[in-house]
This record gives sequence, structure tokens and C-alpha cells, in this order.
Amino acid sequence: MSAARMDGSAVDGGRGARDAVGGRAGECPEGAVFMRRTKSFTRRARELPANLARTWQAHASRYVVEPRRGVGYTTVAEDFALDLEETFGRCAPVTLEIGSGTGEQVVSAAAAHPERDYLALEVWVPGIAKLVSKAVNAGVENVRVVEADAAQALPIMLADGVIDEVWTFFPDPWRKARHRKRRLVCDSFALEVARLLRSGGAWRLATDWDDYAWQMRTVVEACDLLENPHQGERLDPQDPQPRRGGFAPRFSGRVVTHFETRGIEAGRRTHDVVGIRRPRD
Repeated sequence: MSAARMDGSAVDGGRGARDAVGGRAGECPEGAVFMRRTKSFTRRARELPANLARTWQAHASRYVVEPRRGVGYTTVAEDFALDLEETFGRCAPVTLEIGSGTGEQVVSAAAAHPERDYLALEVWVPGIAKLVSKAVNAGVENVRVVEADAAQALPIMLADGVIDEVWTFFPDPWRKARHRKRRLVCDSFALEVARLLRSGGAWRLATDWDDYAWQMRTVVEACDLLENPHQGERLDPQDPQPRRGGFAPRFSGRVVTHFETRGIEAGRRTHDVVGIRRPRD
């Protein structure tokens, strides 16, 4: 799961954290205002401890893609487009992970599959720095990460049908009923994921919050552009629609991260959901 959970009512701003990662410009331009958006993450500090700051200075240029910014650190400019072949220096299947946290999942996958490329989106700068550190230690070159809010950035920065898989593992569950409108996985986001996927591409999701799993299943099955290949499988007696099922077996490529381990220790169970992109016209 993305370790970054920024409050949807917060605005992106402040100089200190940006200075901690190299002093890049990113503040609100004079006379401009931040537009409040409902976000699926809460605000966390961006400052880096000394060891991660050294890692950033030494290696971020290899792994971190710095987009043209809109207003705020986690937005991209309306005219920013990411060319994947140019970004990775080759043409290869691309997996997109939304909310990479500290990089446990994406770096493990990149090491296991050097023939594929992996693009991560994350909003927590210390997590990005830890991802970079893991990538350096693993000796992988097929990972890139963008500091960006996926809901804002994806409709702008990536073209149609350029992604082979999308991973959304353990997004913030927003447990309180009044906050569930902040959940990333919703009908409109499913359409955006489907736009990005090639025909036959997979959207893989996982959560250890039961009601979010039921929501994920329902969102996938409600999207005309996606098919749930496990419809009716793995019935869940606690599901409000217990005869519906629709859950996938655990994805063999999904590692047990520190975050999932904490959920297991708390007695929570994990559901996997898959949506397959229907053929494009």
C-alpha cells in the first residue's frame, strides 16, 4: 500500500520538504491559488532524513521522473505527457503500480522480471527515496517512479492502451463511512484504468478491509470495459451479497509486504480482485 495518506482537505505547498529533496521549484506561483480536490491520500511530511537525502542526491536521477508540475507537488501540468519508451530507453511491457509505498512490491517484481518495465506512482517522498534505495541495492534498472496523485496525473500523462498491467494493492481504506468518497477505487477510476490498459491487460487489486474488497469487486464488474474472470468464485459468507463472490486467487507476483503483515497480525484477511480489459475496437 502507498504509505502516503494525504488529507483530502489539505493543499500542497510549503518550501521545507522540497528543499529536503534538492530544492526544486514546486511552490504555488505568486498570485495563484490551490484548487481543493478530494484526494485519496492524507498529507505526510516530505522531509528526508540524512541517509535518505544522500540516497536521493546520488541515485534519484536514475529512477525518479520529474514531470512538469501543475499547482502543488503532487500534480502534473496539463500539457505533460510521459513517453514510456523514452523513459525506459526501450519498448517492453509496462506494469503501473499505483501507490508503491516504500517499493517492496515493485522492486521485487522488477528484479524477478527484467524483461518488463515498472512505473510507480507515489506521493510520499520518503517512500520514494526508500524505493530508490531498494532499487539500487537490487541492481535493477527497469523501475521509474513519479511523485504524483494518480487520480489527477493519469488522465493527463499517459496515452490510451499503453499499460499491460495496473496494480492497486492496499489503497487507503478510508474506514469511516463519511470518508469513503475518498476511496481511490470507484466507477470513474475504473474507466481511467481501462483506458490505460491494452486489450487483455489486467487490473490487479488487493485489500485487507472486507467492505473495500466488496466495493472493488462491484466496481470492476460494473465497468463495461472490464471483465471479472473470477465472477462467482470464492464466495464470502460475510459479503452483503454472499452468493456473488467474484474474488481472485492470490496473485503469485504479489509479495507479502510489511504493510500486509501488519494486517495479518491484526487479524484481517486479504481479498484479491482482477479486472481484464475487454478487446478494444
